[in-house]
Amino acid sequence: MSAEQGTTGDLERQVDAIFAAYDKRDSAGCALGIIRDGNFVYSHTYGMASVELRSPLTPQSVFYMGSVSKQFTAASVVLAAEQGYLLLDDDLRKWIPEIPFYERPITLREMLHHTSGLRDEIGLISLSGRYIEDVHPTAEIVALIARQKELNFPPGEEYQYSNSNYFLLAEVVHRATSMPFSQFAEQNIFRPLGMTHSRFYDDRTLVLPNRVAAYSPRDGGGFSVDWSTNFEKVGDGGLMSTVDDQLLWDRNFYANKLGKGTLLRELQTRGVLNNGKPIDYALGLEMGNYRGLPTVEHGGALFGYRTELLRFPEQKFSVVCLCNLSSADPGGKARQIADVYLARTFREPQKAANPATAGGSERRATSDDLHTFAGLYRNPSDRSLVEVAVRDGKLAVRNALVSPTTPTAAATVLTATAPDRFVDPKGVEYSFETWPNGMRMTWVSAGQTPHLLDRIEPVHPSSAELAAYAGDYYSDELQATYEVQPSHGALIIAIGWNTPIALQPTLRDEFYGQLPLEFRDPIVMQFVRDGGAVSGFDMFAGFADGVRKIRFMKKD
Repeated sequence: MSAEQGTTGDLERQVDAIFAAYDKRDSAGCALGIIRDGNFVYSHTYGMASVELRSPLTPQSVFYMGSVSKQFTAASVVLAAEQGYLLLDDDLRKWIPEIPFYERPITLREMLHHTSGLRDEIGLISLSGRYIEDVHPTAEIVALIARQKELNFPPGEEYQYSNSNYFLLAEVVHRATSMPFSQFAEQNIFRPLGMTHSRFYDDRTLVLPNRVAAYSPRDGGGFSVDWSTNFEKVGDGGLMSTVDDQLLWDRNFYANKLGKGTLLRELQTRGVLNNGKPIDYALGLEMGNYRGLPTVEHGGALFGYRTELLRFPEQKFSVVCLCNLSSADPGGKARQIADVYLARTFREPQKAANPATAGGSERRATSDDLHTFAGLYRNPSDRSLVEVAVRDGKLAVRNALVSPTTPTAAATVLTATAPDRFVDPKGVEYSFETWPNGMRMTWVSAGQTPHLLDRIEPVHPSSAELAAYAGDYYSDELQATYEVQPSHGALIIAIGWNTPIALQPTLRDEFYGQLPLEFRDPIVMQFVRDGGAVSGFDMFAGFADGVRKIRFMKKD
């Protein structure tokens, strides 16, 4: 039922049904704001701000916003440029000379569009054996990024989401304006717009009224606490805000009150690669399309927090969904809400499990058909791995980056649109085809470059072959040592005091596994040889975590 067809009560009941699983006193949940023409048409909360204290969520509950923060960091850079402190095309080294010389300079604009090639600092922290929820001063992270001898790719050649970009951009604003980044954002964004419950959290000792805890589902039922009060890193994240404050931010996109007039145009200008190809990422915002309507959005995910701000600019319709539960899917729920309120406005039907025509007759992919697609798929360029399996009669993918701004390690169930074509809840399309060397999978988001992955059959090295990999390996870029030992067909990796993990073989000299840290994709270790003897390995951390080819050398 559409907004034109149904009463307000009908629409709200449909929305409440989307969040029904959280609407109880023993669950974390979500705070919701539905905006049309600059005002809430529905604002509601579901679940608890504190499960322990049975304290309910409210529209004034303060959430950690995750990567939704990036649009506010981008806005700060644009406003600093308007005030003459910097230029968007400045060389990064003008402001942070600690960064080494690479093949060519990295500009602030390339960082804003995630085309810089910088390795992701969250991935680097995890790979070094440390936990991101620990205290990490700004100087430590800058030094970590500066130790990287290579980029993932030459600046401007590719798009790859990297938190290093926005972390360093906040530091650029700090150095260029001679004031803390949080103070610049307060003076130039939050205070002018009246966002009194929003701030960049750069002081872990600060008491923040109405801040909510976050949770993850616990095996066997219940929840585990999943949040950090130590985390004070800003720029790539760090924004604390409320549903009510996000209403004020949304209004500003139609009647800008900030700066000298360039903000909205700059924030919504797509990046362009060196080959002239435009990308969908603008400045801290994804420019997309849902069911034929243009969208502007960004999501966030860290610890147990999951957030989404989805805007349909032509309809002046937005959904703010802030959740304190890691299993929540605010991006998917925001689209479900749009399906309710914009039903008659959409130019395309919902993608659903429709019968597909094949060989002149209509049929669905059967369970047996689906099993032909199951297996482990590998991207030869970034070594990212995707597991495809059949679950309850449907195809599911795991470790696929369905959206660079909302990565997840959980399996995503796909809906069949044809016997060999599928779509996920956000409209990411997957297709399968048989090649001479086996099965190939392609996944692509609207407007993005397709990702091609080949199905591989993992090898089974002998005990003697595994023994050749044993030893200690050191990376001066991470200042970390990995201890590698063979065990029962796998390699056991120990990093400092962390729990050892098992890596499984994929191809010859290549192994993959999951670090017990803040990783969304598997890590991949590709061993290198010198005269036939194993001399080191290159570390890859998948597409989502944005780390390619860090060299570890074997110690004598």
